[in-house]
Amino acid sequence: MPTTTIKDGDFCIVIAGTHKGKSGFIKDIKTSKTGHITITVLQKNEVRFKTLAKNVEVTKEE
Repeated sequence: MPTTTIKDGDFCIVIAGTHKGKSGFIKDIKTSKTGHITITVLQKNEVRFKTLAKNVEVTKEE
């Protein structure tokens, strides 16, 4: 699991889960009632999807 903290506007690549292989900018960081951190990822084509923060790796924009 990456130790880098995430913040709004960071570019990330999804490394696990349903959206594996997709990338985009992190938006809407929230913590669920169960303690899991969820984020919305905004892709370059303006499509958004939600995923768990543990499933992404922050990287430089490609």
